Amino acid sequence: MTALDAADRPRKAQFDRWTAVTVVAVALAAALVAAACYRALGEHGGVNSYALLADAFLHGRFDSPTCFDSDCARFLDRIYVIFPPVPAVIAMPLVALFGVDTRGFIPLSMALTAVSGWAWWAIAGRLGLSRRARFWAALAFIFGAPAAYVTLRGDGVWFFAQVVALTLVSLAILATLDRRFVLAGALIGLAFLSRQMALFVAPFLFALSRPKDARLIAFDRDTIMDALRLGAPILAAIGVYCLYNWVRFGAPLDTGYAHIAAYPAEDDRNFITWRILDLGLFSKDYVVFNLAHLFLQGFHVEFGGKYMTELIRMDPMGSSLIAASPFLLYVFYARADAKLLIGVLVIAVVAGITLFYHSNGFSQHNVQRYALDWLPVLYVLLLPVLAGDTEKAAERLKMFRLLATYAIALNVAAFALVAATKGAT
Repeated sequence: MTALDAADRPRKAQFDRWTAVTVVAVALAAALVAAACYRALGEHGGVNSYALLADAFLHGRFDSPTCFDSDCARFLDRIYVIFPPVPAVIAMPLVALFGVDTRGFIPLSMALTAVSGWAWWAIAGRLGLSRRARFWAALAFIFGAPAAYVTLRGDGVWFFAQVVALTLVSLAILATLDRRFVLAGALIGLAFLSRQMALFVAPFLFALSRPKDARLIAFDRDTIMDALRLGAPILAAIGVYCLYNWVRFGAPLDTGYAHIAAYPAEDDRNFITWRILDLGLFSKDYVVFNLAHLFLQGFHVEFGGKYMTELIRMDPMGSSLIAASPFLLYVFYARADAKLLIGVLVIAVVAGITLFYHSNGFSQHNVQRYALDWLPVLYVLLLPVLAGDTEKAAERLKMFRLLATYAIALNVAAFALVAATKGAT
């Protein structure tokens, strides 16, 4: 019996206490799965623009006859879905079977998130976590962080892209730990072709691939070959994206955002519309707002009415990552090495860019969904903290379990409140 197991079994009362925590966490996770199934049953077609792009691919085109949302471009009298192509490729079988007005994006998102959960179970094993710790690592990442939320809303084009990218990045990290560099590079390339920010994960993958005690930068044959195997598929993906942009808009770096169709009439505009029109896609004026919501904002329910007793809505700007997923604070125990340095730099770059972006992920409830662009990096740095069979590791896992259960409960509460207010944003 390991110290990790022994720490949970010294007294019957203690065993029962931690069994209860596990039962509660699993029940809460099951509630989120049930909520996703419920939303899947009520899913409407003609909503996710990736169905339009998939249909265009099936008919040998890049343009679409219409658009299901506001983020479409008009260029030379044609309409284009501006987002990267891989999620549409994944949706092609669904569209081929059921047409452009198909439903089924939420079940597809659930299947992809299940793959992500398996990947994190496997990643935790590669990083030396016990079977119990692996279970909690996967459960916390999927149900106690933004992954569950974007899955629940996978019928939307923006959320589906994040589900696809997260799955591909998770699999790329697993492939890297298995030293399957070509596969890891291909997966990150496909993730980049789903959500562009995934490209920044590549340097961390190289740092993660370095053998223990090996220099991060070296010019021996093995290191150079590892870099080439990892980098070649990524460069190919960048080339594909540039070609894709050139075919659509006549320039390799033109992603289509500059050609977004006319904005709504003045009476129908929200703060996002006004931000884009008056301040631009990126501006320093957004930093304080985004910074506060990323790190400070708590679980926020809005009340109204004469007596301030009427439930109005959940805050559609979301809760901060620390408030919603406090178990992530365990990253402060991470080992100080080259992987940590590269990981922190990657996180700083990606998070830093999004701080200047006009949206922090609106609309979202109890999450900061853009954090999914860098959260896998942070989680890889965190997981070794829970590894080993020492008493210290056992004590850390106990508190991790409590914090993860709390995080999952917050997601359940948020979904229930959104449902009670009929999704008011």
